[in-house]
Amino acid sequence: MLGLGTLTRVARELREDLTAAQDRDPAARGIGRLEILLTYGGVHALLAHRVAHALHEGGVPVVPHALASASRTVTGVEIHPAARIGRALLIDHGSGVVIGETAEIGDDVTLYQGVTLGGTGFARGKRHPTVEDEAVIGSGAKLLGPIRIGRGSKVGANSVVIHDVPPNATVVGNPGHPVRVDGKRPVGPDADWAHLPDPVADAIRSLSGRVAELEALLAEATGRKPPHSAEVRPLRRRGGSHPAGG
Repeated sequence: MLGLGTLTRVARELREDLTAAQDRDPAARGIGRLEILLTYGGVHALLAHRVAHALHEGGVPVVPHALASASRTVTGVEIHPAARIGRALLIDHGSGVVIGETAEIGDDVTLYQGVTLGGTGFARGKRHPTVEDEAVIGSGAKLLGPIRIGRGSKVGANSVVIHDVPPNATVVGNPGHPVRVDGKRPVGPDADWAHLPDPVADAIRSLSGRVAELEALLAEATGRKPPHSAEVRPLRRRGGSHPAGG
């Protein structure tokens, strides 16, 4: 049942959540912890969940779900009381985040708005994702089923992930494909979603190059010059500030 130890644990987890906001949200670095506690919806949702989870673990009926429902109404973040969440989670902006009953989240994880840790099917048991330590899940990403997101991985915005992700990988697309950023391990929760690899564009670019090569061979063999072929160009700003300049 609930006791002094449980209250002490919830207070410690709240301090760690506030520290996570200060460390990983640039907008929070110039304000005090009290202001974050009073004004950040993600922190409110986490505090409500910490309490609801403790009540759920203590076998208290009705109250955990009532508290979770009230928190969802106020913050726009829905977290099932049974979900297991580690220390120093940052839910940035928060609106639209859904975390299912059997979801498990490790330490130092970052979730952006619109993230879903959802289930598939109607079977009981483990049916929601496990997100390991230091993972970063981009806005609008959907992680579905009892999959595992490896430690230090990044999931790009609006990706749909239905398979396990290895540690230190970057996943983009629908369905999500593991890729690497410049062949290197992704570093930190930098939120630079503007420069993630695009495997679909890479495949189209490769195909376009192959078609151009075949057209050149055909022209050499027949003496006929084919019409100008299409060129695949990435979208880039012509001027202004860097799109990921922060």
